[in-house]
Amino acid sequence: MNSNHPGYGSNRLWDVVKNYWDLGFTAFGGPPTHFQILHRRFVEKTKWITEEQYKELFALTQALSGPASTKMAFCIALEHSGFIGACIAFLLWSLPGAVGMFGFAQGVASIGDTLPTLVYALLSGLNASTVGIVAVAAFQLSERSITDPLSRVIILFTGGAGMLYKALWYFPLLMIVSGLVTCWWDVGGGHGLAKRAEKRWTRTKGAFRGLVNQPRMPQSDDSGDQPGGLEVELSEIRKESSGDAALTYGLPAVPEAVATSPAVQRSVQGRRASSHSIPLSTPPRSPPSAISELPPRRPLSVPLTVKTGLWILIAFFASFIALLVLRGALRHAPLLLKLYTNMYLAGTIIFGGGPVVIPLLREYVVTEGWVSSRDFLLGLAVIQAFPGPNFNFAVYLAALTAKGAGNPSIVGAILGWVGIFLPGLALATAATSLFPLIRKYKFVSSILRGVNAGAIGLVWTAVYRLWEIGYLTPKATSGTSLGLDPWWVVVALIAFSGNRWFKVPAPVSILFGGVMGIVWWGVVGRRGTAVFTTT
Repeated sequence: MNSNHPGYGSNRLWDVVKNYWDLGFTAFGGPPTHFQILHRRFVEKTKWITEEQYKELFALTQALSGPASTKMAFCIALEHSGFIGACIAFLLWSLPGAVGMFGFAQGVASIGDTLPTLVYALLSGLNASTVGIVAVAAFQLSERSITDPLSRVIILFTGGAGMLYKALWYFPLLMIVSGLVTCWWDVGGGHGLAKRAEKRWTRTKGAFRGLVNQPRMPQSDDSGDQPGGLEVELSEIRKESSGDAALTYGLPAVPEAVATSPAVQRSVQGRRASSHSIPLSTPPRSPPSAISELPPRRPLSVPLTVKTGLWILIAFFASFIALLVLRGALRHAPLLLKLYTNMYLAGTIIFGGGPVVIPLLREYVVTEGWVSSRDFLLGLAVIQAFPGPNFNFAVYLAALTAKGAGNPSIVGAILGWVGIFLPGLALATAATSLFPLIRKYKFVSSILRGVNAGAIGLVWTAVYRLWEIGYLTPKATSGTSLGLDPWWVVVALIAFSGNRWFKVPAPVSILFGGVMGIVWWGVVGRRGTAVFTTT
């Protein structure tokens, strides 16, 4: 490691404390909003990193498994203050929410099987306002990342595709496809092919439009052209637009009827009279690249050597394999070992951050019989309204699992917290140390551009997923669509417009949703006139 790197100074470590201490308490709204918070603080305000560095880190963290916004917060501190500073940033970022979810698990473990209607109304209001805040983040991320029509198409594609299907392998596949598409577009000739096709279509469309719209005019006797000159010129055009010339220069073949139209004849006469005609032998210019060369004014430079990054990568995969082998070898593996292995596996294979971790943890905890479906959904509703990373949901589930099996809940909470976060942070540390070595290749920047756009499309998917499970009732404890009651639609719209147009802070918008949930209960819910749907 480079001991001269500025991140090793004590002042830089104090900078981390000053700029991260409050984020664990105020970073509401989940990963999409977290990225906005990190951008405002570390790109616009403190200028720890440049806009180019932010985009690189965003794409890099999205391309790796694990908690997306947590990796982003970790890597920003890693670039600015070194590994120790990054660890401090992670603790300040994640611990407040983790402690809160642990406390909530203690309360849930001691309550009965039924909850008051007021609680469901409160949680529904929190979910509705959270949807509005996440939609704001998705909108702003899209605005910054759409640089050309292709990035717009990718965001639309991944956002829509993510709504239509869900599986463990599906989100990573969408991001891989997005990266390959932009690589083909930028480096593989896709951009040039599209330009040539566009020109060919424009020429053909213009020629046929002239054939249809222009009236046939009689030829003037005093045109001054030599007999047969125009026919010779038209013959040359037909020759140029067919055969080898058409293949070489991408010219469309001109039909006989089009070549003899008055519009084309006047064009030929103008061509002959012009002294600035460009000969056909002049090759067309190559289309400009859709992206510029990457090196920004301040490229990423973390204080870790490539060798260190490789060792971290090797250690991670060795531990991952060892855990799986150990669990498989033990016929009656201890519950805490199975719990830690499941969390470690989830942290390794989850791509896309918080919105993806929810269904996977359901499979790894509820399906195992460790936590009831009701307790899972209660934690899901609360984590959406909690500050910090959504991966703290694992702390809640692990604490309930340990307590239900007669083990200390604090032990389960720690195992869940370490197991879910460690894989993503280890991969992010290794990747940032290796990235300066590979970033000079143009295809790397192209792939990251596509991954970036694809990940933002999945943020829109997260908006839809949260919307569809946000409304909780005594008859629908698994959650139903917020659209079933117009009240929640209004709450989501107010949260969106307040944060987007009137700069209302996200925590205030979230609290507003909770208050509106209580108001709904006072006016409608406790009278039993609400539309309660069944699962």
